[in-house]
Amino acid sequence: MTATSKHMVLYVLLFLTAMLLFVLDISFGSVSIPFSDVCKTLTGGNASKTTWDYIIINYRLPKAFTSVLVGTGLSISGLLMQTLFRNPLAGPYVLGLSSGSSLAVAFLILGSSFISPFWSAFFVSSCGIIVASCLGSTVVLLAVLYVSKRLRDTMAILIVGLMFGSFTNAFVGVLSYFSSAEQLQKFTFWSMGNLGNLTWTSILILAIAVMIGMLLSLLSIKSLNSLLLGENYAKSLGLNFKRSRLIIIIATSILAGSITAFAGPIAFIGLAVPHLAKLIFQTSSHSVLFWSTVLLGSSFMLLCDLISQVPGGDFTLPINAITSIIGAPVVVWLLVRKRKMMN
Repeated sequence: MTATSKHMVLYVLLFLTAMLLFVLDISFGSVSIPFSDVCKTLTGGNASKTTWDYIIINYRLPKAFTSVLVGTGLSISGLLMQTLFRNPLAGPYVLGLSSGSSLAVAFLILGSSFISPFWSAFFVSSCGIIVASCLGSTVVLLAVLYVSKRLRDTMAILIVGLMFGSFTNAFVGVLSYFSSAEQLQKFTFWSMGNLGNLTWTSILILAIAVMIGMLLSLLSIKSLNSLLLGENYAKSLGLNFKRSRLIIIIATSILAGSITAFAGPIAFIGLAVPHLAKLIFQTSSHSVLFWSTVLLGSSFMLLCDLISQVPGGDFTLPINAITSIIGAPVVVWLLVRKRKMMN
């Protein structure tokens, strides 16, 4: 079997796995709905109970779509950052975008005691938090772009991103120190991530942002393949390195920034999935890794969301906790395995 045929078989298997996990994610929840009724609703029919149709269409289906968008966007942005910085531990938030969003949301939630109750209720809402998160990540993005135009060394940009993260985390710590228990609880809930509080309008906006980021990533595949052997090699092939680096940074910012705004900071998906894609497909070609990362990211996020829903329980575990519990051991195992293979 040729490499292309093998990749096609793997694509089909991953696609079927993603579809199965998508249906299973919709089937499980605090309300027990028979699998046959779920299939009826998804195929345009009606379930045995009207309330089941309402739950599937207005709660479970949006959450499953959000899982697909989040898993896809974070995984692709992680692949971009790992290739750009040639660092296996680089992730979608390495530029400090998540920290910028966290700082803006912290100012909104933890600083609400310093404004009147009327304005506090207006700003500290789902819409207000999304806007604040977008503004925070945008400010950090502009700062990173400003620095990237003046620095030739890509690793220096990585260090600047990490410094932005440390700087904003320090401010969040100061705000937390002076905040009430209720404010801290609300900020903690946001930082744990949430896939189930988006309306169809919000999902549409997120989908558009993710599609723009994906399109920019697709246009960068040739550049990413050239960067595998280093900046100097890429330049010798005639690559406009500064322009390519700028497009990659913007694509990552759009993907990671929009997802953080709508779903909160979700860890380890963007770090673990690109490594899994490289391990399964045994290639470094980004034309192959792009689609494999999309399918694996969607499946991984759906699996995490499925695990977070305690069957028959009235509560859902924090999605960030689940992704970290699963993702952290995966990353450690991959790094150890890679070390053994090198020896």
